[in-house]
Amino acid sequence: MSNEWQERTRLLLGDEGFEKLNSSHVLVVGLGGVGGYVAEQLTRAGIGELTIVDGDVVSQSNMNRQLLALQSTQGKPKAEVMAARLRDINPDVKLHVVNQFMKDQALIDLISQPYDYVVDAIDTVSPKVFLLYYAVQNNQRIVSCMGAGGKMHPDKIEIADIDKSHHCHLAFYIRKKLHKLGIRTGIKVVFSPEPVSKSAVIEEESQNKASNVGTISYMPAAFGCFCASVVINGLLEKPE
Repeated sequence: MSNEWQERTRLLLGDEGFEKLNSSHVLVVGLGGVGGYVAEQLTRAGIGELTIVDGDVVSQSNMNRQLLALQSTQGKPKAEVMAARLRDINPDVKLHVVNQFMKDQALIDLISQPYDYVVDAIDTVSPKVFLLYYAVQNNQRIVSCMGAGGKMHPDKIEIADIDKSHHCHLAFYIRKKLHKLGIRTGIKVVFSPEPVSKSAVIEEESQNKASNVGTISYMPAAFGCFCASVVINGLLEKPE
């Protein structure tokens, strides 16, 4: 395949920066509304190796906000759909595709591997905290997405260390649980302090979530792009 499609990236980053991305390995956990956009932006930027993880399948309820959700992909595993899409962008990308929900020892083993950056795009609290905890324990550089649901204004999105996050319900619960595990800093987060209307939330006890939150099409994409920017700029930073 011709590398012509990467010429503008190389023009912006220079040969050294471009090769840095090409030689990097990034883990993306969760390929839904946020994670799908993260994985795609990283691939289009020239990240040479990706491990992508998700055990879910595409459903009708994903159609309003998820990159992978099409009529033609209904019922298909998100990890496999994402892998096919990324290879269609860059056939040379090295992919490790994990089609399962990560928890317990499987997650510990996954996060113990060497990565240049880790992206947490999980939308449920317990596995999210588990991933973040073990990422810190393994000295992984990580960016975590907080709540995109119920938000309408991408100009309010912020990037900060988790101890500086504020006015985000998900970030509050994540901080609280991490504090009990002795972790207060060292995790970059993408969050928005924009208030969430009570009318946009339906309380619903289920196996994975305690509530459903209304979401507009562009906000998870915006959060995903912010997460990808953290990874790319982090990889390009010069060592102290």
